[in-house]
Amino acid sequence: MTVEIRRGTERFLTRSEGHFTRHSFSFGSHYDPDNVSFGPLVCHDDHRLKAGAGFPEHEHRDVEIVTWVLSGSLLHTDSSGRDAVVRPGQVQVLSAGSGVTHSEIAGPEGQVRFVQAWLTPDEAGTPPSYSLTPVELTPGELSPVTAIGSSRLLVARLAAGQTVTLPDERLQHVFVAGGALIRSSLAEPLADGDAFRITDTPGLTVTAAVPTELMVWAFDR
Repeated sequence: MTVEIRRGTERFLTRSEGHFTRHSFSFGSHYDPDNVSFGPLVCHDDHRLKAGAGFPEHEHRDVEIVTWVLSGSLLHTDSSGRDAVVRPGQVQVLSAGSGVTHSEIAGPEGQVRFVQAWLTPDEAGTPPSYSLTPVELTPGELSPVTAIGSSRLLVARLAAGQTVTLPDERLQHVFVAGGALIRSSLAEPLADGDAFRITDTPGLTVTAAVPTELMVWAFDR
């Protein structure tokens, strides 16, 4: 049984005018040879951008990019001619495949907070693809958000005192995207921005201390 706790306050930090990001894994100039990936997950960034700030046009190849907006809105454009506004309650999946250029800019109404995950694809060099899908979450339960190959993203919105059972996959990345979890046999209380990395320990339970949103990546490889 392995349950590793990663505190948000200990993450790599990138900060610039209008831009604040905490990185869960090595990224750019932030490098730790012992923290480059977890299963197929190679990036799990918690971004905050002020209105109009963001990431101008840049290229990706052979990576699956999943975006979950927690508050505000995110403006997406890409080299396939797509323009989209991503809001809470929608999941955006950009499969870069053989290559795609895109930009991500915070909407005009104020700060956007979003979590973006990058995963290695099962197959390289595939045609790029894009989807923006509404998601219906069931309060108090882990609800499926998206699946990429053998990887699944689930989200739970819990009231204070509610307990949820985590999935059965052998690898799980459990991120507190808002609120807090109570002290348990796994750890001291976990707060907004903290995470578990779970290996070979299915079916664990966690309990919300206050209204809480959990993002759970579950992998069987």
